[in-house]
Amino acid sequence: MPAHDLLTRHVDLTLFASTFALIFVSEIPDKTALATLLLAANNRPVAVFLGVAGAFVIQSCVAVLFGSLISLFPHLYIRILSGSLFLVFAIAMWLRSQPNAPEGAQDGTRKTFWRTVGVAFMVIFIAEWGDLTQLATAALSAKYPNPITILIASILALWSVSAIAIVLGHHLKKSIKPHLVQRIAAVAFVIIGVAILCGLEL
Repeated sequence: MPAHDLLTRHVDLTLFASTFALIFVSEIPDKTALATLLLAANNRPVAVFLGVAGAFVIQSCVAVLFGSLISLFPHLYIRILSGSLFLVFAIAMWLRSQPNAPEGAQDGTRKTFWRTVGVAFMVIFIAEWGDLTQLATAALSAKYPNPITILIASILALWSVSAIAIVLGHHLKKSIKPHLVQRIAAVAFVIIGVAILCGLEL
């Protein structure tokens, strides 16, 4: 059976549209969207998207398959790890913004590309645990017996918001001096990290 026919048999278009809209709207003001924008303002957009997209695929699969178990995870530990990670990357970005910072972090080598993919993956993967969009995906999966539709809609919605954030971040990099962008990103990451550690919802 062709892939197109297989999808049309298993994908509920009405549920797809409502899930996509809910996740898309929920993700726009989210900390992960802001983090994606800031990462894209400091790194290669394609590398950032690959890392972010991979993290969202895994997190969406977890939400659909194990939705009811997410609330059982030790939220305090996840919060500490996520907040600390943002603070670590804030320090790294601030150091990179210094005039005497090594140029190696700014080159276009293959090693740097995949390092950016890894950084983007880790930031989003950890920050997304217990996040509003993950919980919404889990709730929808528990309510509607169509995990394929919910999974595809959630992933595409998250990718769409990420793509918009990356485009905005890339244009920000073009319009503002790189070291200033890095300092803005560092300050923003500190704010996000502290907010997460304090238990504030972003």
